[in-house]
Amino acid sequence: MSQYLLYLVDLIAISILTFGLYFPRHRRRDLVVAYLGVNVGVLAVAGALAQSAVGAGLGLGLFGVLSIIRLRSTELEQHEVAYYFSALALGLLGGLSGGAPGLSIGLMALILVVLAVGDHPRLFRQYRHQVVVLDVALADETALIAHLEGLLGAQVHRVSVQRLDLVNDTTCVEVRYAVTGAPESARPAAPGAAFPTSARDDLAAGLR
Repeated sequence: MSQYLLYLVDLIAISILTFGLYFPRHRRRDLVVAYLGVNVGVLAVAGALAQSAVGAGLGLGLFGVLSIIRLRSTELEQHEVAYYFSALALGLLGGLSGGAPGLSIGLMALILVVLAVGDHPRLFRQYRHQVVVLDVALADETALIAHLEGLLGAQVHRVSVQRLDLVNDTTCVEVRYAVTGAPESARPAAPGAAFPTSARDDLAAGLR
């Protein structure tokens, strides 16, 4: 009876992970199917292996094989990798109880709590990471950081130049930064700054 209880707890846990945590935060439908399928598949196989004497060893081997296959099939973001391994771990904990259902349920709850806190939208929300292509070639790192900080309205913590094209005058850079204000391109122009002084004078003279 305790094994069936673990099956039920696993289904509840993967539902919380998928529909309560991952999808509301990241909105990627294809991975919802992947997480559900992987978890239930691992749960079924682990439950069958639990009846044999070598169930735990085969379960860990299954964990490693599925991890390699899944991670090589498509590119995943780091947070998606964390959810994927959590789905695998929940399935194994539900299928391979080892005679301690209370411990397995506690570990399942721990996985959900860690993901809920670690992937919370308010945690380090000002920190960003992206690849930026600039329409200017900047070889000097200090000048590059100053240009990016003015462009992004942020404090740049780390830059890594991916490509410096002196012929086409472009720079491709990976930047990690913390947003501190509005970027220069998004700041509203000062009153009267939309036209040069000479253009404003000519317009005023034409309206007289």
